[in-house]
Amino acid sequence: MTTNTAIAQGFSLFETPLGVCGIAWNGRGITGLQLPEASADATRARLRRRWPGAAESDPPADVRQAIDRVLALLAGAAVDLADVTLDLDGVPEFHRKVYAVARTIPPGQTLTYGDIAKRLGVPQEAREVGQALGRNPVAIIVPCHRVLAANGKMGGFSANGGVATKRRMLEIEGALSNGPLFDFARR
Repeated sequence: MTTNTAIAQGFSLFETPLGVCGIAWNGRGITGLQLPEASADATRARLRRRWPGAAESDPPADVRQAIDRVLALLAGAAVDLADVTLDLDGVPEFHRKVYAVARTIPPGQTLTYGDIAKRLGVPQEAREVGQALGRNPVAIIVPCHRVLAANGKMGGFSANGGVATKRRMLEIEGALSNGPLFDFARR
């Protein structure tokens, strides 16, 4: 479950190689990206529970562009989504800091929870980093799938399909075929 309390005005579903995803937005930015549930109806129901006032509608141009970029990433292109405008109103400050670091991880690269904690100056808080990423309301745009447990282990993943979904996303990006998982962390 997310801690994001930003109000969404609209949401839309879109087909991806992973299944039907959903995206929610308001006038300030994207408030959520829902990874696929077991069906399109289940994804729609999840979006309606998270943002009960949002109407299913065609996305505005900036949201459509974000969807197109997510689709390109999930097709294997090295697309950087760090400039996609988000509205994380209501997300705790620590979580926003974790998400900001996660957004710097290039496609095909990974960091550990501990690496992010160190970059935030709180090396003892790797577990808290993991908890923040587990509540990420904008998966893919904030690439929580690129963050691993120590020693390259997948760790948890709260999306439908769990670690198998995380592994599939990393495979699409080439992170599992590019040699050591932590090349980015050592730079």
